[in-house]
Amino acid sequence: MLKYIESTGRTEEYAIEAALKKLGMDRDDVSVEVLERAKTGFLGIGGSPAKVKVTYEAPDEEEAVVAAAPVKEPVRTEREASGRERVKPAPAEVPKTEASAPAAEKPAAPAEAVMPEDDEKAAQIARFLTGLLAHMGAQAVPSIRKGEENTYEVELLGEHLGSLIGRRGETLDAIQQITNYAVNHGAAKRVRIHVDAEGYRSKREESLERLAVKVAGKVVKYRRNVTLEPMNAYERHVIHTALQDYPDVTTYSTGTEPNRRTVVAYSRGEHRSGQ
Repeated sequence: MLKYIESTGRTEEYAIEAALKKLGMDRDDVSVEVLERAKTGFLGIGGSPAKVKVTYEAPDEEEAVVAAAPVKEPVRTEREASGRERVKPAPAEVPKTEASAPAAEKPAAPAEAVMPEDDEKAAQIARFLTGLLAHMGAQAVPSIRKGEENTYEVELLGEHLGSLIGRRGETLDAIQQITNYAVNHGAAKRVRIHVDAEGYRSKREESLERLAVKVAGKVVKYRRNVTLEPMNAYERHVIHTALQDYPDVTTYSTGTEPNRRTVVAYSRGEHRSGQ
């Protein structure tokens, strides 16, 4: 059955995080509706917190299973020569350490950018990204390869690149956007540049596809529309594509950037999708 809680916070995200912490759930396990947006007020006076409604699926009561308490083994004893009984301690479990299993070796990042030879556009991308990463203080270098239809695929190589990815890829999206602008500015022939780090793009796409199918299942089961959180155009496209052939579900987008959202709706057999 569907249940929900309401939560408040300084911003919408703080309110959502507070609800997830209380429920012990991940963001992909719930749907969120913003009831009241945060207001800062004038000079910090008269502001009000954000309020959200977080809906989640709880198991039916008849499906709840109470786990049986584990049965402890009886403590073994041994008698000493004096006839007194002494408790024999159970052997201590040796904690596993990183040395217990062979650690997966990460390939070392190259000292300089990797790119196709005799490709001026790739060299331009490398120069810009190298300077940008140095300005950001990031220990990473770009690896560039030519894709199809004037597309360049860039992988940022290095360790601990979480700061370059940012929350839900926001920093990575900004790096990609500014790189596209810088390289294409004033150019007669434009190219598309995709920037990734630590395989984040494919992982995010898989996560969105799982979310789409999960939400669609709830929409069909309860015959209720679900509005997802704000997403960029690419992420909305992933949702639309994942559900374009899902029975009894249609998707469409509503709102304006950067708060444009995808709606997963019960369609009674009709299919359509759009960004």
